[in-house]
Amino acid sequence: MTDPAATLQAALQPAHAHGSPLARGRIRQQPEDFIVDELSSVTFSGEGEHVCLHIRKRGLNTEDIARQLARLANIKCRDVSFAGLKDRHAVTTQWFSVYLPGVSEPDWQQLNSAEVEVMEVVRNTRKLRRGTLAGNRFRISVREFEVDSAQLEARLQCIAEQGVPNYFGSQRFGHAGSNLERALEMFAGRRVKREQRGHYLSAARSMLFNRVLSARVHAGNWNRLLDGEICMLAGSRGFFASEAIDAQLEQRLLEKDIHPSGPLWGKGELPSRDSAREFETTALQGLSEWCEGLEKAGLKMERRSLRLIVEDLQWEYADNTLVLNFSLPAGCFATAVLREIVET
Repeated sequence: MTDPAATLQAALQPAHAHGSPLARGRIRQQPEDFIVDELSSVTFSGEGEHVCLHIRKRGLNTEDIARQLARLANIKCRDVSFAGLKDRHAVTTQWFSVYLPGVSEPDWQQLNSAEVEVMEVVRNTRKLRRGTLAGNRFRISVREFEVDSAQLEARLQCIAEQGVPNYFGSQRFGHAGSNLERALEMFAGRRVKREQRGHYLSAARSMLFNRVLSARVHAGNWNRLLDGEICMLAGSRGFFASEAIDAQLEQRLLEKDIHPSGPLWGKGELPSRDSAREFETTALQGLSEWCEGLEKAGLKMERRSLRLIVEDLQWEYADNTLVLNFSLPAGCFATAVLREIVET
């Protein structure tokens, strides 16, 4: 049995790849300091039983908008779908779909307010499903950030060239890590609601992945291929086992076509071998209650890239304010980028 406090601290404070943060700064002083635009992967048909709405919101989370759409259309919340969750403390754009078979549409413009704008409405033959997005584009302002310009330039150039560790963000673990505490209670037999169960399982799985990744960051091989590595294909959930680390694989790694990977724990055997597997098993020693809890919950063993490439990274720094623009693939966290630059 592990010490829950030590497990929590390790989850919330994984190792940095590019050195300690350069200075302290403030984010989210106002919603406009954190702007997120969803990059959809769906081509809409223009017809069908599902009405898709492109919505900009300020100071509201995804479920808030889903409830407003359901009330306006006089349907149940389960008939409103979306591809991904967006934070409340931000200005975000994202797509929603509303199931309206053979039903006339309400006046969607009734939703418009100081916090909500309906930007586009189009029909589609299918509802939006979780994860059906290409990624997200971010514009983040870091204020009260006093730092040497040359050091900042060097750090950002390094991130642009090498990427950052693909950590799950601390928001995955709940306020002060509460989702991890609840997960351990659930594994011990406490009954929870279905929606809460998903959050707690996700937090536990993310914690184990972060432990493995942090160990490889400490060792300096998070962005290198080890013997027995499971290589993740860029832009895909596909992966393959490396028989031997040869020049061709090294070149593909250099070109960011493949990445090292770590386990998303569940039922099944670790596919990694040799040095890669040794890192994973060593990092997870003493965490058997977490691994067994995920296995008993029915999750299957999967993989996630250890390296996160920060696409089209641009920045401006003036008057102690850093403005960052970049894109990330779906399922990746902007906080993984920020933590390599600033202590917030």
